Amino acid sequence: MELLELTALELGKEIQKKNVSVREAVEASLAQIHKKEPDIHAFVTIEEEKALRAADRVQKQIEDGTLTGPLAGVPAAVKDNICTEGMKTTCSSRILSNFVPPYSAEAVKRLQAAGAVILGKTNMDEFAMGSTTETSWYGPTKNPWNVKHVPGGSSGGSCAAVAAEETFFALGSDTGGSIRQPSSFCGVTGIKPTYGTVSRYGLIAYGSSLDQIGPIAKDTADCAALLEVLASYDKKDSTSVLRKDYDFTAALTGEVKGMKIGIPSDYLGEGLDEGVKKAVLAGAEALKAQGAEVEFFDLGMVEYAIPAYYVIASAEASSNLSRFDGVKYGYRTSDYEDLHEMYKKSRSEGFGTEVKRRIMLGSFVLSSGYYDAYYLKALRTKALIKKAFDRAFETYDIILGPAAPSIAPVLGESLSDPMKMYLGDIYTVSVNLAGLPGISVPCGIDEKGLPVGMQLIADCFREKKLFRAAYAYEKARGPWKLPCGGKEEK
Repeated sequence: MELLELTALELGKEIQKKNVSVREAVEASLAQIHKKEPDIHAFVTIEEEKALRAADRVQKQIEDGTLTGPLAGVPAAVKDNICTEGMKTTCSSRILSNFVPPYSAEAVKRLQAAGAVILGKTNMDEFAMGSTTETSWYGPTKNPWNVKHVPGGSSGGSCAAVAAEETFFALGSDTGGSIRQPSSFCGVTGIKPTYGTVSRYGLIAYGSSLDQIGPIAKDTADCAALLEVLASYDKKDSTSVLRKDYDFTAALTGEVKGMKIGIPSDYLGEGLDEGVKKAVLAGAEALKAQGAEVEFFDLGMVEYAIPAYYVIASAEASSNLSRFDGVKYGYRTSDYEDLHEMYKKSRSEGFGTEVKRRIMLGSFVLSSGYYDAYYLKALRTKALIKKAFDRAFETYDIILGPAAPSIAPVLGESLSDPMKMYLGDIYTVSVNLAGLPGISVPCGIDEKGLPVGMQLIADCFREKKLFRAAYAYEKARGPWKLPCGGKEEK
């Protein structure tokens, strides 16, 4: 048995059967981290001693019958914008480089209560602003399939850590595709749940009406089990929703006969790589062969998703990031004469280029002369996008399409052209604008040897349909082998 190749649920079973100890699992992950990190740089903080102490504590709780869940003892990683008590949480930004939260996010508490052992914090685009994990103050993460390429972003560190088998699963956050797009680039499975399903308490905000925490793992079954742990009503989060049914693993039947799947023709037009299109349509054919009804339709409003998203997200970012001023916590400039100069210099030195760009854009669209012309218009567009999806879900159970228009770009390519980077979110941002759940599942490898992700979208609170379709596709596709490497192009 190759320990690192197991899924989270498989490892959990081995731990419960006493074939593997929790310490052995954690030590195997830490050894893999030491081996792969010089090439991959998926982590910004690794907490070895804390992880080993937690492993021994969890082992005792498993032995005395306190912890019986399927994920007890499984090593995990957490994105660096999700607060962890006593563990640095920096948002991969200089301005928070010394911040150690006095509390943990609700999602982290729920993971720990289930017996997961946190290894450390993963690298990300600064304040989750970016699609490549290159805007991090700590330097870029690299794609485990080919280290000359980006892992995607902003949850690139979490996805790369799972793909390099440094951890068995990880938490990410998704504001406009930040779980699904890097999952596609790294050949792992990631789900963005319906807005309000997982508590945002302890998630350092980027765009509050769009942000959502979600799991990243090796397959659909792991994601379903993880979402059962993470999902709950939390009174500390005013946007949290109480749901009747949290039994997501019940949907893993492998049965899609009679399920109606729609593919938006708008998703298959200009800008989509031929290799990605081929892999995604082959995925649709695999579901059709299982008995699903698959057809093309016009979704509409697709071309308005990117401008609406960037106006709304930047406006919310400019408001949320005003709290980082060098006064209460985080980085403070050493050279200033008065309060205003301290604010200005701390923020100028503490924030990176992409964060400054979005703060300025957000401040502009919220300013008195432009509020109606841009921000209100974006909110109206958001409502129209939701109506377009509502119409589609009157006919279809699932919407299927690419998670990203291309495979992972080469390092350095996207930063030189921010507009191209923004357009890379075309298939993911509308899901956040409408508050819908979406999952990315690996569906093929292109001619360069890099993975392609297929995105499945369902109506609000219909995650079970997503898991049902994704699990059936995995069964049809067969086993998926991770690279567990850092290969370079020949």
